[in-house]
Amino acid sequence: MQIEKFGIILNTEHYAACVSFYRDALQLEVLFEKDTEEERLTCFDLGGVYLMVEPGGRASAGGKPPADCPSKLRFNVADVEAAVAELARRGVRAELRRRPWGITAEFHDPDGNRCALREVASFGE
Repeated sequence: MQIEKFGIILNTEHYAACVSFYRDALQLEVLFEKDTEEERLTCFDLGGVYLMVEPGGRASAGGKPPADCPSKLRFNVADVEAAVAELARRGVRAELRRRPWGITAEFHDPDGNRCALREVASFGE
């Protein structure tokens, strides 16, 4: 099998809030949107991978634990601390964590889905 394009579909309860979060807070580029009787979705670019946000999920206030949300969207950035400060200016609270293998910052989208930043310099070491 030759995969031509890879994507992640994220079903959300708070569709509009999640679209706003990924578009405005994380500043992901919108590839396309559909809003018809048959389907409603927004597709974002994740550096060649797509993130498709659709209705139909279940939110959890305060964030979902790994048992309820075993996947995490991780965004590798050059400077985690600067990215955390930028997210804070956009209303997103991220918890900075220093680990032996690198720096991360954990946060959630409006549905409670797990997201994180990670320093790219030490990725794969």
